[in-house]
Amino acid sequence: MHLRLATRASPLARWQTERVAALLETHEPEVRCELVTVETVADQRLDIPIWQIGGKGVFVTQVQALVLAGAADVAVHSAKDLPGRTADGLALAAVPERADPTDALVGARLADLPPGAAVATGSARRRAQLAWRRPDLTFVELRGNIATRLRRLEDGPAAALVMASAALDRLGIEPPVVERLSPSVMLPQVGQGAIAVECRSEDAAGPVGALVAAIEHAPSRQAVDAERAFLAELGGDCDLPAGAHATVATDGTITLEGLLASLDGHVLARLRRSGSDPAAVGGGVARELRRAHPVD
Repeated sequence: MHLRLATRASPLARWQTERVAALLETHEPEVRCELVTVETVADQRLDIPIWQIGGKGVFVTQVQALVLAGAADVAVHSAKDLPGRTADGLALAAVPERADPTDALVGARLADLPPGAAVATGSARRRAQLAWRRPDLTFVELRGNIATRLRRLEDGPAAALVMASAALDRLGIEPPVVERLSPSVMLPQVGQGAIAVECRSEDAAGPVGALVAAIEHAPSRQAVDAERAFLAELGGDCDLPAGAHATVATDGTITLEGLLASLDGHVLARLRRSGSDPAAVGGGVARELRRAHPVD
């Protein structure tokens, strides 16, 4: 079988897609994978904040379009880039084993940042949580691939920047100073550290869907499903500072902690619930947070 994998053209996106290709070819030696790359508008317009371009989903729609148009068989994404609800015509076929979901502070440890220090991040979620813990901090916008961001840290006004720990691991980058922020300090973005593989809905029950489903890691899928249910309940394309992190115990119990904050970090609410159904756990946490803490 010849399988075309659609992906963004960035080094991290290519690494993730090559990882999926390796898993597929290991599972089924007869499979030969080909990468089909696209440079998204979000990759091209680094001068504009993500929320102005289109918010959550801006990194995936052009990749998904390749699959829907028949130019590729599956799409490979960072799960954190997906909206809470799967696009019409597509199915989430697999979530391989998740990597480290945490955020990493690069350039300085949080406790070592001087009063008023600037931190570079384009994420409202990260800004709100850092502002809640350190109201003295200031923030500067940061866009671009991992290498670009690290260069800007060296040349720019920021004392530190925030990025996904999994990105550092996957690209083999070891900054001189890095602090991985535990979920108790900074709750991750929905799906962070996970890879999502989509196919056309009509292919989900066929050979393509069966092949891709073989590389699924069940606990990772349950955790991502619970987190995406949290996001979907908030609106699917939520632009509020929100985060969620789910874990799955050996007995199948899913525990999710969700966060909802104001943009300035003055209001920050967290809630943890457990259960056996990903949709019920994630959606329930979002509803409770929204009722108790209407921040928008």
